[in-house]
Amino acid sequence: MKIGLIAMSGVRVRTPELAELGITLPQFLNRGQVIASLPSLGLLTVAALTPEEHEVQYREIAELDGDAPLEAFDLVAISSFAAQIDEAYALADRYRAAGTPVVLGGLHVTLMPDEAAEHADAVVLNGAEGAWPRVVEDARAGSLAPRYEGLRRGVFEPEHYVRPRFDLLADRPYNRVTVQTSRGCPLNCEFCAASLRITDSLQQKPVELAIEEIKAATSQIDRPFLELADDNTFVNKRWARDFVRALAPLGVSWFTETDVSVADDDELLDALADSGCRQLLIGFESPDGNDLGAIDPHGFKAGRSSRYLEAIDKIQSRGITVNGCFILGLDGQTPDVFEHVRDFVDRSGLIEVQVTVQTPFPGTPLYARLAAAGRLLQERFWDRCTLFDVNFVPSDMTVEQLESGMRWLFTELYNEHEFVKRKRRYMEIVKQRMA
Repeated sequence: MKIGLIAMSGVRVRTPELAELGITLPQFLNRGQVIASLPSLGLLTVAALTPEEHEVQYREIAELDGDAPLEAFDLVAISSFAAQIDEAYALADRYRAAGTPVVLGGLHVTLMPDEAAEHADAVVLNGAEGAWPRVVEDARAGSLAPRYEGLRRGVFEPEHYVRPRFDLLADRPYNRVTVQTSRGCPLNCEFCAASLRITDSLQQKPVELAIEEIKAATSQIDRPFLELADDNTFVNKRWARDFVRALAPLGVSWFTETDVSVADDDELLDALADSGCRQLLIGFESPDGNDLGAIDPHGFKAGRSSRYLEAIDKIQSRGITVNGCFILGLDGQTPDVFEHVRDFVDRSGLIEVQVTVQTPFPGTPLYARLAAAGRLLQERFWDRCTLFDVNFVPSDMTVEQLESGMRWLFTELYNEHEFVKRKRRYMEIVKQRMA
């Protein structure tokens, strides 16, 4: 069979005033644009799970001309995030109307399987491991089942593990590649719609496998920048120290996401600095621990909020920038939060900052809680799951106050003066480290 794997990309902010800011302010939506330009690691894994006798073609949605005839495949698999799921459904409907069987998978499909099933011949829940080879065999036999369940644990065990087909990225215009070293996160924040929703527990890839994948991925792209596709890379500090030491000889520049506890381990921080790590994205969520209780069931972030400034300084003093993330609209936040975030960013010396609005992604505990309380602005808003569009009623301010305050904060943080100031601050840190 000829199998088409189609990745959706490109998230658009729906609120007109914010879309306009994205045009005029430096750095605004920068992280979102990076994410949108990354290859689909999930579909590269699907390709690796496909038996060799079948031909696999990897496509980005941008490569498909919406007015042109559909490319001919015997089977099509589509993966998408919530914000583009409607476009994915529309494409799936077109292929099915043309007589091509369609399989849908990914996080949104896992969390909303009944909805997705209306647009597919089959849906795959959780990871592709443990499911995709059966899908291919059933499709070849013309007997697709409506639903398949992939593994929620043991995905990196030898009997299930495959190396993603990074060779499919050759000659494509990517300047970043992704490798996953773990799935899941023990923090279990109620808003999170990442890989922890498709796992039973943290799944950690052995260091040697991760390093071999990084070698394979970076060999396909000129001057690659590596991004680890993890929810929280450095949960296991012993594993983390072994990993970054093994990574250092490769000479790769890289980025990842983790939690603030990375700053508790000086040995790890020193090893990170020597390994080529350029930036850590850390979810602080709020400069005030008092409004973190609802989102953080274990109290992890609230318990460390008083040490945020110290942590940022320890990390950035090693020449590793921190991309500090803050969420607006958390329960307990009043309109004062916008000035608090601005002042904290300035006081902390953060080199980069990402500010988003609380987003109740479908299928998450946050969505269930707000829906039960009657606080969702509408029941279905998937195209507004952009992290910048407001989809709920805040607890201690109005929707209008949240939207206008967010716009004000963006102009405060993402103007040219602040951008240059943060850039100069980073150059000073680098000079001090090199001295």
